[in-house]
Amino acid sequence: MLHGYLPAILDGLRSTLVVSAVSLAIACLFGLIGASAKLSSSRAANVAVDAYTTLIRGLPELVLLLLIFYGGQIMINKLADKAGLGYIDINPFIAGTLTLGFIFGAYLTETFRGAILAIPRGQMEAGLAYGMTRLQVLKRITLPQMIRHAIPGFTNNWLVMIKATALLSIIGLDDMVHRANLASAATRQPFTFYATIAVIYLAVTTISILGLGWLERRFSLGVRKVEF
Repeated sequence: MLHGYLPAILDGLRSTLVVSAVSLAIACLFGLIGASAKLSSSRAANVAVDAYTTLIRGLPELVLLLLIFYGGQIMINKLADKAGLGYIDINPFIAGTLTLGFIFGAYLTETFRGAILAIPRGQMEAGLAYGMTRLQVLKRITLPQMIRHAIPGFTNNWLVMIKATALLSIIGLDDMVHRANLASAATRQPFTFYATIAVIYLAVTTISILGLGWLERRFSLGVRKVEF
């Protein structure tokens, strides 16, 4: 049915998952930095992060991907030309992971900020009053509760990010979508291969939902649920 292309598509799935995981790590880093800046008393930091989140969330992922990839390529090669270096070709994996991480870092900034604000401030003040250091308050009070509040929004961002990796085939990343494109062009059966990767994406997102759902229940142990 797949004319022997299934191993190639599954190999592309590995690239898709690696890109998703690395992009998520970068996005979490941007998100934590952004949330910290938004909650700080620095006016400059607040303005800078507000501009970052507003700009990124207001533009389509595809437009940003092409803008950063091709714009970055031109900028780097102009600098390389001035430095007397040769042509530098940007690796699609590096460009893709950095771009997705940068984009979804804006969404996770708001997710983490909301999660921190959901924690009663009195709990952190009580920890400091009991003699805990700020690091101990972060580790024992803020972080566990922040994770619990952030997981629903984090899950949504993770699912959207997995699907957004399909855009990276446009810039030449050899992922699952790229392999399906090649297979469909060779066999002239696009529906077969696109339906196959659709099922694979659905399986990955379903497993992610189940895993993150378990994690949410794990961090919600001992928390009383309010029934309406």
